[in-house]
Amino acid sequence: MALEPERRAFLDRLLETPSPSGFETRGQRVWLDYVRDFADDVWTDDYGNAMAVHEGGDTELALTGHADEVGFIVRRIDDDGYVRIGSIGGADRTVSKGQHVTIHADEAIPGVVGQTAIHLREKGEESYDDIEEQYVDVGAEDGDEAESLVSVGDPVTVSTTVGDLHGSRIAARGMDNRIGVWAAAEGLRRAAEAGADATVYAVSTIQEEVGLQGARMVGFDLAPDAVVAVDVTHATDSPGIPDKRRGPVELGCGPVVTRGSANHPVLVDLARDAADDADVDVQLQAAGSRTGTDADAFYTSAGGTPALNLGLPNRYMHTPVEVIDAADLDDVATLLGAMADRASAVDSFAVDV
Repeated sequence: MALEPERRAFLDRLLETPSPSGFETRGQRVWLDYVRDFADDVWTDDYGNAMAVHEGGDTELALTGHADEVGFIVRRIDDDGYVRIGSIGGADRTVSKGQHVTIHADEAIPGVVGQTAIHLREKGEESYDDIEEQYVDVGAEDGDEAESLVSVGDPVTVSTTVGDLHGSRIAARGMDNRIGVWAAAEGLRRAAEAGADATVYAVSTIQEEVGLQGARMVGFDLAPDAVVAVDVTHATDSPGIPDKRRGPVELGCGPVVTRGSANHPVLVDLARDAADDADVDVQLQAAGSRTGTDADAFYTSAGGTPALNLGLPNRYMHTPVEVIDAADLDDVATLLGAMADRASAVDSFAVDV
């Protein structure tokens, strides 16, 4: 199932706009430009968390995703003109070498992460260098020339683009978590079009990859009755995954409702009931200790806010070739719209003790 052209164009714009943690403003502008067409109001806070609202009744439900992606940052510049980098978030050192990258200085500066040719490496020296041991070659003759192009603290992203695979599968850098902010916006649009009785917020948070920081800010300030945090989750249906790490989640089998830890049982029930109403197949996954998503920050905010992590199956997380199924993504948006439609009928989001 393909996304509607306008919805796919929005997803592509999000995926093609670099937005590493701490440098999300360009991506947030793309998101705000989209949601302002159907939201009653849009605004940002001082750090760039972006919010939009459909004004309904007293019940307040927030649909959220995080705008940031993993990447790199310029740490220093060698005398020879090579740019030494560090990690932004959980960048994967095993896939960074040999990649085209862009350094986001005053202008976009192209570069490549150097990799010694296979012919010149000693046999048995196939270990992976830490990110801090890797470097970007921008073509500079020396350090002075490199410093005229880039500065310490400039963010760096891999220069991959969006690619369609067979059927409804899509590959790109930054699915984690452009799909979440896409879904939050789409859930709001569908709630607004349906005239949902609840007040529904869509939120695009910052700096999830470096400690759920934006969600901590928003959760304290917004303090809704309940939050649904949309993020990718591991599809473990591809080769190479150890049996002990295999879960029940498969690509193309629908959104993933998480149970346990941060996930409030009333919201779990709301999601499952809404899925039945909307004829959306859902998968279940367990979170015994934590979800690893913004839900972990939201549920302890403002004295405790009922939260749910709603997942989208994703292969190859934190690589430049993350793969999702567009049918799953459309179903996430449908489910969010259905949850928003039912939210005002929830008597209480408190557990019955």
